[in-house]
Amino acid sequence: MASSTSKAFAQGLIDFINASPTPFHAVDTAKKALLKAGFSEIKERDAWGGKVLSGGKYFLTRNGSSIIAFAVGKLWKPGNPMSIVGAHTDSCALRLKPVSKRTTEGNTFMQVGVESYGGGLWHTWFDRDLSMAGRAMIRQKDGNIVSKLVKIDKPILRVPTLAIHLDRQEKFEFNKETQLFPILGLISAELNKDGPTPAPEGEGKKDTEEEKVEKPFAPLSAITERHHPAVVKLISDATDSQPDDVLDFEMLLYDTQPGTLGGLNEEFIFSARLDNLGMTYCSIESLIASVEAEGALDQEQGIRIIACFDHEEIGSQTAQGADSNLLPAVVRRLSVLSGDKDYDFTSASSATSTASDHLFSPTTTYFEESLIKSFLISADMAHSVHPNYPGKYESHHRPEMNKGTVIKINANARYATNSPGIVLVQECAREAGVPLQLFVVRNDSSCGSTIGPMLSAQMGMRTLDLGNAQLSMHSIRETGGAHDVEHAIKLFKAFFQRYTALEPTIFV
Repeated sequence: MASSTSKAFAQGLIDFINASPTPFHAVDTAKKALLKAGFSEIKERDAWGGKVLSGGKYFLTRNGSSIIAFAVGKLWKPGNPMSIVGAHTDSCALRLKPVSKRTTEGNTFMQVGVESYGGGLWHTWFDRDLSMAGRAMIRQKDGNIVSKLVKIDKPILRVPTLAIHLDRQEKFEFNKETQLFPILGLISAELNKDGPTPAPEGEGKKDTEEEKVEKPFAPLSAITERHHPAVVKLISDATDSQPDDVLDFEMLLYDTQPGTLGGLNEEFIFSARLDNLGMTYCSIESLIASVEAEGALDQEQGIRIIACFDHEEIGSQTAQGADSNLLPAVVRRLSVLSGDKDYDFTSASSATSTASDHLFSPTTTYFEESLIKSFLISADMAHSVHPNYPGKYESHHRPEMNKGTVIKINANARYATNSPGIVLVQECAREAGVPLQLFVVRNDSSCGSTIGPMLSAQMGMRTLDLGNAQLSMHSIRETGGAHDVEHAIKLFKAFFQRYTALEPTIFV
């Protein structure tokens, strides 16, 4: 039976996941937690002089789907070390196509076209109660266009399987382009609704030549032509707008069944998106926990950072992915931070000024000094040993759920872990009183990768890969250990609190 504290940590993760069906929602949920904990929002587009100060707590977002938060030690000096935990906010999902409107032959079913995002186990998406969530671009009454979150809180979609009587295939196979289209409803039911309804594709009144001339020019066809009007209406209702005000949207499908504690003694978490909202949540909560005590930053010489990126599941090579300039740009701006409230930009080029006089001094090497002293934990969920497939695991490296966070190692650098990093994290785990495990893949097995190697190579920063063990990775419904949420949060908290003292004691 999970302890009351361990259960509370696990339930916190479940609540976070249930509120976060998309990366946009995950970032929004994280923002709310950080604001409640006393963090202030800053913008990348603004100057940080006089705003980012020692002893302060801040966060910023990019694209609404990636977030970086940090706390500046009161003893911070330019060039000091930074302790960083990196994770990712995205998970494998189905996404509505730019033109999603579909009807079946004979005009029986309303369907939506979807793209597969990432390397999902797509067969698990069949016969699930699905809905849509994401963000929409809405034109307001004043003419401005704003981004609004959308979460349809009811099952409206389903990808039905074919009855076994009609295809007795031994192995369930399907075509992702033609047989993964969810059904949205029956056309007859939509046509019989009260009020005006759209005619099926290819039917209805044709515009006269005069009407065509009178219509204003539009670069794209109307959104109600690209998507079912019923879908546009759902989005407009969710954003308190009119269908004509919905200009575009990015919608992901999600399973409406909420995450829950499971198992005989509630030792499991059954949920969607454990990979990787499990580690995203643990990073956020650990940073908050590390600074919540009075005077928590008084003796801190470094900066504590979490960086949660979008698009890891598709390679990270986007403006908001880990392979972008997002983290390097933030670290560069922080590396020369002096915390002087009275920063004077006019004196920045003064020959008599010193580095300590300024928040930013472009002539220093503080950025490079900070990088070489800093450490990144790349936190991404790990594989638990599967009881039905024991032969898929190396015999001496079989991580188990609820036995501690898993350090991931690969000789071919698919993970960025090395011995100095293992020693450092082990010291943090000793301080936190939490167990650790080690994992390598079999030599005859492929190995996934993480944001760790790319950030390590890009920034020259010492890095270690780890994550909590789980089953059914990339399924629509995954399984994790309820105790391991507490393990990871305590480990990361100890890392933030101990790193600047440990860093100079471990030599390479």
